[in-house]
Order: sequence, then C-alpha cells, then structure tokens
Amino acid sequence: MSTTTNEAVSIEAPRSGRISPKYVRTPGGKGNFEMLAWLFMRISGAILIVLIFTHLFVNLMVGDGVHAIDFGFVAGKWASPLWQVWDLVMLWLAMLHGTNGVRVIINDYADKNTTRMTLKSILYIASLVIIVLGTLVIFTFDPCPAGAPADLIADFCKA
Repeated sequence: MSTTTNEAVSIEAPRSGRISPKYVRTPGGKGNFEMLAWLFMRISGAILIVLIFTHLFVNLMVGDGVHAIDFGFVAGKWASPLWQVWDLVMLWLAMLHGTNGVRVIINDYADKNTTRMTLKSILYIASLVIIVLGTLVIFTFDPCPAGAPADLIADFCKA
C-alpha cells in the first residue's frame, strides 16, 4: 500500500479489543516473587536432571534392567533412607517445578482474573494432593507386607 501524502499509516494492534498493547506495570505487591520463581526454575531444573538421570540409570541399567523392576525391587530400594529421600526430593522438585511452569502459562493466557484465580486454585490443590500422597507413599511403604506371596516380596523379607 503506497500513499503519496505524508500521513502516517496506523496499523491496529493485535487483539486490540481485549488487551491494551501498552505495557502497564502494576504498582508494588509482587516484589521479587517472579524473579525468585524464575531462579527456582533454573536451579530446580538442573537438580532434576541429575536426580532423574541417576534414577533412570539405577532402575534401568544396573542389574537386570527393566525386567527386574517389581515390588521387591522397589521394596529393596525404599528400605534404604537414601533412596527414600532421593525419590522424595525428586517428587517435590518435579511437582513444584511443574506447578510453577503451569502457573506462568495460566498467567500468560488467562485473560480474566476470575478464570486465572480458578485455574491456579485447581492447580495448587492438585499439586498439594499429589505431593502429600506421594510423600505418604514413600514414608509409609511397607517393604514386607504380611500375607504377601513369597515371589513378590523382597529377598530380605524372607528371613
């Protein structure tokens, strides 16, 4: 489109009916939360890489590999406080890392405050339930359940 006059051609902003194209800074309130959340994502991501790949190596490569993973294998691993804490840290970091990522997506794409609040409430409740249940499973797991078939329980339970 060419014009012969010196008039400025204005192009309508995308989604101009819903969102103002100008950046509007909200006064105070958040402080350094977003910066700390960003930093948490970087640090937790690096830690999770080590935790997850070590977890996969121990479970899939050491011993008989994937064919050895059964109730007895998990019972033997979780009999050690090291692996309980390892899996607990992995669970907590993964859930908090994922929750923070979804929180950012909700903030970016939910236009209405009520929608944003509802989605984040559901997210936080679901994350809390999974963290609590996962923690209970790790710490209340009985590696030697009474009445279990002998071929399913760990070797150290048969004594």
